[in-house]
Amino acid sequence: MHLFEITAVLMVLTALFSYINYRVLHMPTTIGVMFIALVVSLAIVSLGWMGVDIGQSNVARILETVDFNQALLHGMLSFLLFAGAMHIKLDDLTSQKWAITFLATVGVVASTFIVGGLTWFVLGLLKIHASFIYCLLFGALISPTDPVAVIGILKTAGVPKSLETKIAGESLFNDGIGVVVFMIILELALGGSDVTVTSVAKLFLMEAVGGAVLGLIIGLFAYQMLKRVNNYQVEVIITLALVMGGYALADRIHTSGPIAIVVAGLLIGNQGRAFAMSEITRKRLDDFWELMDEILNALLFMLIGMEVLVMPFTGYLLVAGLAAIMITLFARWASVGGAVLFMRTFRSFSPGAVKILTWGGLRGGISVALALSIPAVPERTTIVIITYIVVVFSIVMQGMTLGKLVDRIYPEAQGESNGN
Repeated sequence: MHLFEITAVLMVLTALFSYINYRVLHMPTTIGVMFIALVVSLAIVSLGWMGVDIGQSNVARILETVDFNQALLHGMLSFLLFAGAMHIKLDDLTSQKWAITFLATVGVVASTFIVGGLTWFVLGLLKIHASFIYCLLFGALISPTDPVAVIGILKTAGVPKSLETKIAGESLFNDGIGVVVFMIILELALGGSDVTVTSVAKLFLMEAVGGAVLGLIIGLFAYQMLKRVNNYQVEVIITLALVMGGYALADRIHTSGPIAIVVAGLLIGNQGRAFAMSEITRKRLDDFWELMDEILNALLFMLIGMEVLVMPFTGYLLVAGLAAIMITLFARWASVGGAVLFMRTFRSFSPGAVKILTWGGLRGGISVALALSIPAVPERTTIVIITYIVVVFSIVMQGMTLGKLVDRIYPEAQGESNGN
């Protein structure tokens, strides 16, 4: 099949699942689409086990032609990050800067080692071969929370504003930090001889700091263009060019594309919205990026749900995946709890902050994409399978119940929203 035909099939399925969710399930669109895709995929696999082939091989062939890693990390992600960053107020982010910085750096590194150590122990008990360095690699790719999943769920969860800013802000930045940690550990795992403290520091500066600087430069350039135009069609095109050109440039000069686009999105969404746009431009731009966000989110989560058709599951790996869910939640609780305990010495946190930060730390497509980017080593299949299981649980179970947890911790907020 040609690329256009494959894209058309995926888009038709996404539209169909969105329609069924809207008419029948009434879940948030992303969760509903992924849930239906997962159910359909499991039904196809189950029928295949019973000898009834309803096109599993054809669907699997289509999915195998989609490079998930390339499609997400070098395609959809730039648009989704920009759409998310545009709607976060810089004042809110600044007020939570220390909490976000601590969670996105120390929290990610701590979680990486907790997940890596416990996963290595559990896989050993299950007699599944995996060296410690690759268990750490799994820890690195699963520890960052996914901004695409997190921001989509927070829209309907009713989380208090300060906590919402912490969770959303952390998710926007920690994936960039997580990718740097992932790259360092992967280099070690593949036997890189030049991995030293100096090279690690240089890589961090190039990726994280370099990405932030690039985002500021391209954001300011786009801001100056927006100030000199009063035509929303042209201004939408400028933001599209900013996202696509900025991410491509970041890839070319080896800095963090995600961080660059987040910084640019924050600048356009705050300074640009306030000083460089007319009222009609703000409305049209918001509508455009909200629609782009919804379409790509639905398509991404449909793909995640359908990926089960090409996953080589075994009984032991299913058990390992279920254990990985518990390990990942524990590591999130321990790293967040430690960070909050330390920061409570000089700042206050909302009641139940650790519970909500733990349960609201959703994993998503970025973790799956990183797992699929691992070269063909013996541990790759194990890492891909347990990553997929953790991500599906995170999006479906945590995403569907986060709002209920918030209502239980903050019943007065629920009462106020009902009163409104």
